[in-house]
Amino acid sequence: MPKSTDKSQKSAGKPSGGKGEQSMLKEVLSWVEVIVIAVALAFFIDNVIIINATVPSGSMEKTIMTHSRVLGTRFAYWKSSPKRGDIVVFRYPIDDALGKNTHYIKRIIGLPGEKVEIKGGAVYIDGKKLEESYINGTWTVENDGFTFEVPEGEYLMLGDNRNNSNDARYWPSLAIREGLAANEKEAMQYAFVPKNKILGKAYICYWPFSDFGSLYSENRGKE
Repeated sequence: MPKSTDKSQKSAGKPSGGKGEQSMLKEVLSWVEVIVIAVALAFFIDNVIIINATVPSGSMEKTIMTHSRVLGTRFAYWKSSPKRGDIVVFRYPIDDALGKNTHYIKRIIGLPGEKVEIKGGAVYIDGKKLEESYINGTWTVENDGFTFEVPEGEYLMLGDNRNNSNDARYWPSLAIREGLAANEKEAMQYAFVPKNKILGKAYICYWPFSDFGSLYSENRGKE
């Protein structure tokens, strides 16, 4: 038998799975690469670009109803300062001081350097009454006898549902209760939120669908 025929028979007897295994390995690695990129991108968007929050209480009703979900941006204040009336997600001062990572959502009322007074169910900024069309109902709870001198670089937050909102009115007392301050003067620092503790500005409610829309619409909560 010719040698060439013998060689071809020996060659035919060798396993031919090498290239197939390499091809399968490349395909698996390509899928792993896609998954890693997708996870990294999702992490980047969720932690750098978008802020996604679920509101567990009624403190912002009727602007944001209990258990609603809102979306906003984390870069809203990278090159600008927060404005009065902005609805923001921030680190709750009391828990932040205790080493806990608790996020709150409230409306900015007092700006750096301002004197904010609460009296007779109304807010006064440097002596001028603040018109607040977003307030939920008639404000009757803890609606008098508060004065705040907002430090530079910090902000005063209140909920829209003033009768049921754990906000700046209560935080100094809670700070004393938690042992973070010995007296009211020391505790006042916990009434404010520094700019670097503001995580982002909320813009829209996306769930439930019946409440979908801008949080700043004039008809918000009136439908």
